[in-house]
Amino acid sequence: MSCHVPASGARAIRPVVACHGIAWWKQRRIRSFLEGRDPIRFFWSPRRALAYARKKNAGLAVWANRITPALQAQAYAMRVPLFFVEDGFIRSMGLGSGFLPPCSIILDSQGAYVDPSHPSDLEDMLRDTEVAPALRRRADTLMERLKTLHVSKYAATPDSSPLKMEHPEGGPVILVPGQVAGDLSVVRGGGKITDNLALLREVRRRNPGAWIIYRPHPDVEAGHRSGHLSEATILAYANSIDRSGSMSQLLTHVDEVHTLTSLTGFEALIRGKKVTTYGAPFYAGWGLTTHLGPSLPRRGRQLDVTDLAAIALILYPLYINPETEQRCDVEELIDCFGKTELWKPTYAMKLRQRQGQLRRCFTHFISSCRAPHV
Repeated sequence: MSCHVPASGARAIRPVVACHGIAWWKQRRIRSFLEGRDPIRFFWSPRRALAYARKKNAGLAVWANRITPALQAQAYAMRVPLFFVEDGFIRSMGLGSGFLPPCSIILDSQGAYVDPSHPSDLEDMLRDTEVAPALRRRADTLMERLKTLHVSKYAATPDSSPLKMEHPEGGPVILVPGQVAGDLSVVRGGGKITDNLALLREVRRRNPGAWIIYRPHPDVEAGHRSGHLSEATILAYANSIDRSGSMSQLLTHVDEVHTLTSLTGFEALIRGKKVTTYGAPFYAGWGLTTHLGPSLPRRGRQLDVTDLAAIALILYPLYINPETEQRCDVEELIDCFGKTELWKPTYAMKLRQRQGQLRRCFTHFISSCRAPHV
């Protein structure tokens, strides 16, 4: 049954008073997102968090990868609303793995949106929402702005010079974005393919004459997450490796994106690119991608890109202005990307960066000692 959503994009969120599984460097920002009549309390123990939420007759927010089946069962038995928290799709001018707090989060009352095995608020909204004409116009304007300012999840580079890329004429230019090994979206939504190397092999098998560009995940490149592949291993299947510029700039130079579950596929759809999905990301199954991943029986509705952007970027996430620490809309957050003083690294972020550099050097040294997996 479809539901009508006004142009304002307002989505009612039940009150939350307790949080669990939130890293220390995110807590101040999460408090700004969620604080209402009662103050937000953070708990190390899920049992104590549930007890406090039940006492206050309110909800418990938990970072999605910290929610276990046992915690879900306890919350259900205690009648405590449980919310899955994750980063939003337009997050910040920098990496979360580098200790930069998110300026956008997702608060889902049903489950992790990256897990296709069960429903989520996002999936329900994509299936059921009839987007009002005014909201469609707002989404179209937003998409044009994202393209003009080269805004992606972790970056905005309006003044950067165009990337210079050389590749032979003829076959399609395909971008394969790397992902974090063991990431929730890969584990839950990857289907038969479970890592970057397997994805590269499959893309090359299906596209023997294509020019394939591999883009390592920024968290992996920074040395904060697993999933690194040696250059020799990558170039056994890809024609080149790209580490320059923003993802948005890179997308202007490719014809297609082939991905497991990466958000890059969504960003490519916004920019009018062909997308092939080998896993089950939230944007697959709506008639917008060539879907080679697991079956998605709950989907099947035909959407256009404007509807997808309106729901996924305007209706679904929560946004905050890092200057005022007040809730805002997505357009106001994008305005903040132009204020460099808001994104200066803290001492903790600088230490984290140094830690990542050391880990990256060690990982690259180890991988260089191994033979490529041809």
